Amino acid sequence: MRLALELAREAEEAGEVPVGAVAVRAGAVVGRGRNSPLLAGDPTAHAEMLALREAAAACGNYRLEGVTLYVTLEPCAMCAGALVQARLKRLVFGARDLRFGAVRSKFRIADSDVLNHRVEIVEGVLGAECTALLQEFFRRRR
Repeated sequence: MRLALELAREAEEAGEVPVGAVAVRAGAVVGRGRNSPLLAGDPTAHAEMLALREAAAACGNYRLEGVTLYVTLEPCAMCAGALVQARLKRLVFGARDLRFGAVRSKFRIADSDVLNHRVEIVEGVLGAECTALLQEFFRRRR
């Protein structure tokens, strides 16, 4: 999660919402991402999506069985759906997203019993630090 926080800070320095994500398989980092929709001009360039793409390339398969994704902020509906499609083993996130979170806050997409795959969810890891980073970012923008 500390590496995800570093990536979130890089996103913030680039003017993006500070969210970072790291994909890990068998103890090795296989994917990294930081929020980049503004710079990329791409609404799908969320930290999670970028980390999943890099992990799929590194693993040689879009199915990321055995992969854990560490994210500083609870994933949105798009990203939560991608976690299920990727057959991700586990999601570890820091802060809840009370407005758009689709893993716990608004929906339970990633471990829904109506889908064909359920992701193991762990929340609150370095949650205070993740929350503080986001709150300070938005406080400065207002």
